[in-house]
Parts: sequence; structure tokens; C-alpha cells
Amino acid sequence: MSYCTKERACSDLAKPPVNEPREVEQFLMQTPQGNPLLLSHTLQELLSKDSVQVELIPEKKGLFLKHVEYEVSSKRFKCSVYRRYNDFVVFHEMLLQKFPYRMVPALPPKRVLGADREFIESRRRALKRFINLVARHPPFSEDVLLKLFLSFSGSDVQNKLRELVQGVGDEFVTCRLATQAKDFLPADIQAQFAASRELIRNIYNSFYKLRDRAERIASRAIDNASDLLIFGKELSALGSDTTPLPSWAALNNNTWGTLKQALKGLSVEFALLADKAVQQGKQEENDVVEKLNLFLDLLQSYKDLCERHEKGVLHKHQRALHKYSMMKRQMMSATVQNKEPESVEQLESRIVEQENAIITMELRNYFSLYCLHQETQLIHIYLPLTSHILGAFVNSQIQGHKEMSKVWNELKPKLSCLFVGSSSMPTPPLSPPEGNFFSN
Repeated sequence: MSYCTKERACSDLAKPPVNEPREVEQFLMQTPQGNPLLLSHTLQELLSKDSVQVELIPEKKGLFLKHVEYEVSSKRFKCSVYRRYNDFVVFHEMLLQKFPYRMVPALPPKRVLGADREFIESRRRALKRFINLVARHPPFSEDVLLKLFLSFSGSDVQNKLRELVQGVGDEFVTCRLATQAKDFLPADIQAQFAASRELIRNIYNSFYKLRDRAERIASRAIDNASDLLIFGKELSALGSDTTPLPSWAALNNNTWGTLKQALKGLSVEFALLADKAVQQGKQEENDVVEKLNLFLDLLQSYKDLCERHEKGVLHKHQRALHKYSMMKRQMMSATVQNKEPESVEQLESRIVEQENAIITMELRNYFSLYCLHQETQLIHIYLPLTSHILGAFVNSQIQGHKEMSKVWNELKPKLSCLFVGSSSMPTPPLSPPEGNFFSN
């Protein structure tokens, strides 16, 4: 059985043209059957939940981008909406407010002092990864916040998102299993949490290095394309050279003229090689680097969640216990000193309130661990993505080298025209002659 989910009457949010304000009903909780800790999803099921495209809308107000806007298209909801970066920011804030104990991926940073096109493209890719991870996350995928963000076509989407969360409470308040979370947790949950955190930290560090190497490999392919293109242009420049040939240099031999004509023709082949190298580099960026970035974003969101657990609910719980201890000491001191009954009653009332706060903090702590248990499972469901990444990397290398090899093999016979007129070398040599090439 999967997560605690809530149903809302939001059928009109799934439709593309949502322009009128709608009153969103309170979630109706369904009591799960079996062990609600266990997730039964597969990677393919998660990936098939939705595929969201985020495309940059070209700026029409001149060369400089004043307001970057994105077209966000959801395959699941069969609609496209327009969003700005700040819309993503509010959506992210509302997700964190409503699901503080879940993996909410981070947003790319906002650049204050202007943004060049390279930064804008990098941020577009990051926003696409963010929204796809959210759209495929089990609780988020069925939540009205996501449906609104991906389908509401009105101009005040930020206010609509805030209205959905206002007064509703977070997942701990709305999930009926929240107060029973402790009953479903294993006895050694703290040890398991520590071990899982360490494992995922190690996985993150390794994948971070893999991503860096993949970026370098893709970058080298594009650099190789640039070098091949320049190489071909220099051949063309040689072939197009119009400097007169002195008669004393030629000695009635037209070798240079023949070579120039051949070199000029070969430049086209190097342009084709450059194009193939660019294609390979772009394919590696899209199919390998981006998949690695997606997985890294997910792993980072898990690390962030672990920190929120320790610095948030766990820290608040410890503070509440400390405050309770202080109040108990004050109560004992007041009793010993025979203070006024009113002040003692007020202190007793505060102690009762603090005890209730501690109980709530304990329940939140267990619910946080309950969610962490499920989020850990979710990470492991995503782990087979490794095979997809490696498969894409191997395929891009095979395809790229195959296409490059084909062009090189087609180019080789064309080199014979460089040796026309030379009785000693009718065909291009496979390797330099033995000995010192520059010897007399």
C-alpha cells in the first residue's frame, strides 16, 4: 500500500481552461489496507505518471530578456500553461508547507543581476527536472496543488496556490494515520535511518563525480566538433588561396594547383564530421548528463529532508522536553516555597499544555520517520535509473563513433586525389616512412 492520500473534488482543475475561482473541498481520507509503510511502485510506474515539458517562450520585446516565461506542458493533463520563475517559487513554498516531511526537490537559484542565455537554459532544464520529480512523486502526483499548477490558466496562479494551503494544515494534520505512525515503524528505525542516510550520501557523492565526468565527455565532443570545423576551414583556406605561384618555385609542375583543388573539396567532409561530433555531444548532454542531474536532484532532496527532520521536528521535540523539564523544576520549587495557589495552578496549567505539546512533537517525530521510511523506499525505486543512464551513455558512444567512423571511411578514398601525378605514391600512405621523417 502506498502513501496516505487525500481525495479532493477537483475535476475542473484537470481541465486546461480553468479561469474561474473554484472552492476546493477538504481531502477525504481513505483508510489504507495492509501495511501503509510499503510502496508497491516500480520505476516504470513512476515515470509513466506524467511527462512535463518546460520550454522557454522567446522574448518579443527586444534582444534583452526582461521577463523569462515558460510554457509548461503536461502529458497527463493534456494542457499547456504559462509560468514564470516566481510561480515555481510559490509552488515550491506551498509544497514544503503542506509536505514538510517529504522530498521536495530544490529550485534552481534566481539570478539577481541579469541572466545570460546560458544561465536561462540551465535554469529551464533544472525547472523541468523539478516539476517532473514532483509530478511523479506519489503523494504530490495526486494532490490538488500539482493539478492547479499544471492546469490553471488564470493570471493569479500564485494566489490560487496559497488559497489551497491556507487553513488546511500540513500532512501530519490531514493524514489519519499520523497518530498511528509509531505502530508501523520497525523497532530499530533510528539505526535504519542512520544507515540509509549514510548509504545515500555515498551514492550521491559517486553520482556527483559521474555527472562531472559525463559533462566533461560531452564537452569534449563539442570541443572536438569545433576543432574539426576549424581544421576543415583551414583546408578550405589553403584551397582558396589566390597568391600567385612564382615560376621558379613551380618548375613546370602543377602539384600545388592540384593539391589546392583537392584540399578545398575535403573541407566539406570535415564540416560533416564536426556536425556528427556536435550531435554526439548534445545527445550525451540530453540523455546522460540530464538523467544524472535528475537523479542527483532527487538524492539532494533526500539529504535536505534528513536535515529538516533533525533540525526541525527533532530539534523542536528536544526544546519542548527541555522547556517541560524547566517547568517541572519551577513547580517543585513553588510547592516547596508554598507559593500562592493561583500561581501554582497557572504553572500546573502551563505544564499540562507543555505535556500536550510534547505528545504532539513525539507524534510528529514518529510521523516524520514514517515519511522518511517511505521516501527511502522511493529512492531505491529510482535506483534502477542507473541502468537507463549507463545504457544511454553506451548507446550514444556506439552511435556517435559509428557515424563518425562512417564519415572517416568515406573520406579516406577521397584522399587519393591528393597524390595524383606522383608516380612514387599513387595512394595515400597508411603511416609515415620508417626512420626520421625529416632526415636527408
